[in-house]
Amino acid sequence: MLSRDQKKLFLFALYLTSMVLVNTLGSKITTLGTVRASVGVFFMPILFLITDIIGEVYGRKTSAQFVNLSTMMLVFMFIMIGVCIILPPNATWGLQDSYAAIFGSSMRMTFASLCSFFIAQHIDVFTFSLIKRLTKEKHLWIRNNVSTIVSQLFDTTIFMFIAFFRMTSQYTFAFIWSLIIPYWAFKVLFAFIDTPLCYLGVWWLRKEETKKAPVVS
Repeated sequence: MLSRDQKKLFLFALYLTSMVLVNTLGSKITTLGTVRASVGVFFMPILFLITDIIGEVYGRKTSAQFVNLSTMMLVFMFIMIGVCIILPPNATWGLQDSYAAIFGSSMRMTFASLCSFFIAQHIDVFTFSLIKRLTKEKHLWIRNNVSTIVSQLFDTTIFMFIAFFRMTSQYTFAFIWSLIIPYWAFKVLFAFIDTPLCYLGVWWLRKEETKKAPVVS
């Protein structure tokens, strides 16, 4: 059986992996119903779910550490992607253009991703902690959903405006908001869906602690 520290490390590994997937696979645009959306929408709820689980069990300080350490790794990842793209390819390897197209991103998109991730995740951690105090640690479903709904709105808005505002004449203030609202709505839907997973994750992380409680003097 995994110890609590091992479980925490597992969640941190899943958090980092989801963050990498958002920023590598997320460049693909799919259609959900009638809405154009990045495939990264499937990974974003995992990030917010994990910080909520960690915040519930370990508190705001630990969940904030998850965010800060992951942001450092995100910076490192983008730097190394840039270096690898710039390095000249061997003459026998003819995939440089495809490689650059898939992994490359503009500095504006990179900056937008870093800003939205860092700010939204800290808003999620703060909001979750605040509601936890206000509800006297009751009603996990309230803080899980409210914190995610609020922070996802910031995440979507910050990213969209930094990445696309005035990129072309089409990307006006009103047009950006027309993209933000449906994209955010999908994130809100996923937040409601993952509420049972939040309860399950908290139970799983505390399982060993509850089992050992009777022998603690």
